[in-house]
Amino acid sequence: MQLQSKTSRTASSAKLPGKRERAKMANREAILDAARLVFAELGYDATTVRDIIRRTELASGTFYNYFKSKEEIIEALAESSVKEIGRLLRELPREDMSFKDYLHGAFGAYFKFLADKHTDVFKLNRPQLDVPELRVDTPEMRAVYLEIRKDIETVLKSEGSPDIDVTYLTASAIGIARELGDCMLERISSDPSNPEAQVDQATQFATNLVLCGVRHAFD
Repeated sequence: MQLQSKTSRTASSAKLPGKRERAKMANREAILDAARLVFAELGYDATTVRDIIRRTELASGTFYNYFKSKEEIIEALAESSVKEIGRLLRELPREDMSFKDYLHGAFGAYFKFLADKHTDVFKLNRPQLDVPELRVDTPEMRAVYLEIRKDIETVLKSEGSPDIDVTYLTASAIGIARELGDCMLERISSDPSNPEAQVDQATQFATNLVLCGVRHAFD
């Protein structure tokens, strides 16, 4: 039994990243965190790689070991953000979920993600609050779109709803989330005292807007 326990511990420790690997992961995250702040401070188009390097404590050579351009950085930010959003959506309860419940849960998860992700950005002086990484077309973004489309189709079928163009509906819901999300961030930036209230307001508004649109689609 002792031998098995020792073997198990050895196998577990072998899976953990070593010191060098942890340092590489920390450097990469430091670059991405710095880039997110610089993009918010200067705007994506005006930002240079040198601006991002200055915000980190890394040497230029170290930076280029991870990314070759700001385009690669925005793609990495997009991949990270979309993976997190996908995880949050997959954690939504599915049993006996109505379409309204799904919309409320999905919009709420997305808006809370945006607010939480911008906590440090809100501390900047007059930040630019567009979210360029969420407008990059990546395989991960397309995969999440397909997941949302399938979820909407499944929920509507379970309710016995009349046929509706789910592709248009999914695109509309995502567009609403993006535009309202930008507006919500502007409001929180102007008054950061109660971001939860803004998340709730945006969630309720987006949910009602889609529900009204779906109802009128059958008029």
